[in-house]
Amino acid sequence: MVTKEAVLDVLSGIDDPELKKPLTELDMVKSISTENGNVEITILLTVPGCPLKDKMTADITEGVQRLAGVESVKVIFDVMNDEQREQLKAKLGYGASVSPDKSRVVNIPAKRFIAVASGKGGVGKSTVTANLAAALARLGYSVGLLDADVYGFSIPRMLGINGAPTAIDDKIVPLRHGDNLQVISMGFFVNEDDPVIWRGPLLHKAINQFLTDVMWDNLDFLFLDLPPGTGDVTLTIAQGIPTAELLVVTTPQETATHVAGRVAKLAERTKLKVIGIIENMSYFEKDGEREYIFGQGGGKTLAEKLGVPFIGEIPLRTSIREGSDNGKPVATDGDEYEVSLFESLARRLL
Repeated sequence: MVTKEAVLDVLSGIDDPELKKPLTELDMVKSISTENGNVEITILLTVPGCPLKDKMTADITEGVQRLAGVESVKVIFDVMNDEQREQLKAKLGYGASVSPDKSRVVNIPAKRFIAVASGKGGVGKSTVTANLAAALARLGYSVGLLDADVYGFSIPRMLGINGAPTAIDDKIVPLRHGDNLQVISMGFFVNEDDPVIWRGPLLHKAINQFLTDVMWDNLDFLFLDLPPGTGDVTLTIAQGIPTAELLVVTTPQETATHVAGRVAKLAERTKLKVIGIIENMSYFEKDGEREYIFGQGGGKTLAEKLGVPFIGEIPLRTSIREGSDNGKPVATDGDEYEVSLFESLARRLL
């Protein structure tokens, strides 16, 4: 005979598809009936229009049907009341808060903040960010990725994530790439082809909302993919998260490294710590021969000039570009060399 305890044990191994925690841990199991082997389970949703109810139903049904004595499984959905939602928010964490003078973000649940910057566009900064975040997540770290390039958001496409985040009252639950990577981007709130036409104050507000109103879940790393240059967003991050570290991405050519140096100078003036330089599109390799299309050694030269570590080189490869276009970052979906490359770069950030 099937028991409620046996059903509850199964449910303890089934995660909420969005929150990535067991249904039992989130107190989402309202009731269980097992009369005559006909199992009826009522699940509490955070909001009525949960987009993943079908997924949840399938996971529960498949798991419970494996129990001996089960004749049928029925999943019913109800909605949490205000008190239950508050309790859930307390379990998940409220995200961050701001200081009394609203000058900086405090209490955001992350051990390290790594802002990835470039002096100019087109150097592959977002591709590098997405792959580093994915590599650290693959290594078992809890990683957040905030797409702070509000005008030129590209992280959702690069990671193959789409959909609208769930909101629990006034807090936003980030979307997930696998189990360990949490992501938030303007691309989740507007159509991919629609422009974001905002002035500076709105931009500043959006970035602060992404920091303070997102329910980041106990992160080891929070990556911030900054827009190119030294504009409003970089200043907002520098002011809001004074403990943030800056990772600069450049290509080998002199023009790119010269402009990237300006970002490092900004970091110096805003007290951000530059933790290193990554050189992207370093060379093109064919039949064992390397061709340095964009020049050679610019990243190392910049690192030496700034007195910071040179993290490493990333070759110019069609597969890296294709992985970003197709939502399959090579750090997790590439060949053995590509996975190893980004794992090595990620480990150097540790």
